[in-house]
Amino acid sequence: MEPEDEALLADSVGLALLVVLDALPPAERLAFVLHDMFAVPFDEIGSMVGRSPAAARQLASRARRRIREAPTPDRDPRRQRAVVDAFFAAARGGDFEALVAVLDPEVVHRSDWGALPGSAVVRGAESVAAQALRFADPSRIVHPALVNGAAGAVITVDGKPISIVGFTVVNDRIVAIDALVDPERIASLDLAFLS
Repeated sequence: MEPEDEALLADSVGLALLVVLDALPPAERLAFVLHDMFAVPFDEIGSMVGRSPAAARQLASRARRRIREAPTPDRDPRRQRAVVDAFFAAARGGDFEALVAVLDPEVVHRSDWGALPGSAVVRGAESVAAQALRFADPSRIVHPALVNGAAGAVITVDGKPISIVGFTVVNDRIVAIDALVDPERIASLDLAFLS
């Protein structure tokens, strides 16, 4: 395996883990992260989640099983790009059904507005598709980009970047969308390729 392939694999595994962790019930996520990442004993975890040490051990075990069974993101950048392009084409065309078709039924869309009010999580294909229809606005220009090693986009209005969007694609469907909308953080990035 080439170093570039190893880096892409590491990125995709990291993104997959984040997507799966986000989908876990809070008690399972806490038990898994505290025990498996930080070696916190189950008796301490149990007291934190209001359960016995044996129940905390079971929570972590369930989380591990869900993580093992979770599908891994598509590694082929061309396949990722095709799905992301289909998403934006459907959004531009106002085609709600086509949007839903490229989204996993359990898709999660997270928006990071930084200090501004508005950070939000939207779940489910129909809710995310409804939100994506805003790309039908012709003033929003979509620039394909690599975001965290995967297909993504930089969105501009009047030449000014307003959003950086990363996608996680599994089995030719979008399972997660992460949008950075914080103007201060966007302004601090080198996006010279847009000029």
